[in-house]
Amino acid sequence: LCQPKKHLGGLMTASLVVVAVLLEINFSVIGRYVDYLVEEQGVKSIFVNGTTGEGLSLSISERRQVAEEWVTKGRNKLDQVVIHVGALSLKESQELARHAAEIGADGIAAIAPFFLKPWNKDVLINFLKEVAAAAPALPFYYYHIPALTGVKIRAEELLAGIQDKIPTFQGLKFSDTDLLDFGQCVDQNRQRQFAFLFGVDEQLLSALVMGATGAVGSTYNYLGKKTNQMLEAFEQKDFSTALNYQFCIQRFINFVVKLGFGVSQTKAIMTLVSGIPMGPPRLPLQKASREFTDNAEAKLKSLDFLPFTGLKDRNLEACS
Repeated sequence: LCQPKKHLGGLMTASLVVVAVLLEINFSVIGRYVDYLVEEQGVKSIFVNGTTGEGLSLSISERRQVAEEWVTKGRNKLDQVVIHVGALSLKESQELARHAAEIGADGIAAIAPFFLKPWNKDVLINFLKEVAAAAPALPFYYYHIPALTGVKIRAEELLAGIQDKIPTFQGLKFSDTDLLDFGQCVDQNRQRQFAFLFGVDEQLLSALVMGATGAVGSTYNYLGKKTNQMLEAFEQKDFSTALNYQFCIQRFINFVVKLGFGVSQTKAIMTLVSGIPMGPPRLPLQKASREFTDNAEAKLKSLDFLPFTGLKDRNLEACS
């Protein structure tokens, strides 16, 4: 079996695509982005060109360039760079998979094709098998996100016997709220060294209890340090402290979800917290409003996720 250089676990952030003038990608700040994640958030693994990275809104050439830049700038700094290579076209997925291997990525992942959809497990596995075979030396991960793909094949069902068809299969990114499905993925595959990476940031603690080996999420771009504290408390079996951290994170996510929260808003928050200009999203997404950014900033400060300009601004909402 194909084995990853390091077992994929812990915290992995979903990288944003940085856009400058005329909606062209600003590759020059990716090195700064890497340093910020490692030094300020304690995040050393990256999932590139996924949902948060607007991978499916980029051209194949752009996706290749973004992947190259993350691998190059992350060398000797990041533990894992996993490239999402999913596409509607099998040929394009295979091209991106081969490219990821050529540039020295640590793994590849793919979503299910979502226009002409696979209608059962076997059809989906046949598609994923062809993608994985284009990079036979790289660990392959399935990116399960049914709310966006519309492919409702349960992950538990997909995993049954999958390594017989895809020898390089090493795990999945599970971006769904169905904890029954997730729990059964873990329970029925205990003898295998799969990576079970949970992708719903506000439910991570629940997934850890059920056996998640790590997490991939967008909020770890700016809440990575707080989430790492939760992971440390969980590993030390200090479940009360871990729960406090999860509730603290939920307070912020619950607040922004009510305002309207997605990739555009994540870019605005990341710009605010990191100081790195993330730029606007690609159409059809719209830039986050000034009102959203102002409200998010106030909430971040109230939770002590951002420094205050003055002590008079403090309230009792800050997380311990």
